[in-house]
Amino acid sequence: MGISGISFWQLLIVLLIALTLFGSGRIRSLGEDIGGAIGGFRRSLRGGEGAPTGEGRALEKGELERGEGA
Repeated sequence: MGISGISFWQLLIVLLIALTLFGSGRIRSLGEDIGGAIGGFRRSLRGGEGAPTGEGRALEKGELERGEGA
């Protein structure tokens, strides 16, 4: 038995179907987006210490280094 009655094999089948439908690149970008959202949420809970805004966010993404930002 796994988490909430889900066995390892059932979880593996669901992951294989998701990989087939969306592809690895799209799943990777979705994971990065979710991770960034969770990180931003945690920073906001700490009182905004180091929360990227404006130019700081552009530097974090590397946009200014590539010449895409302001």
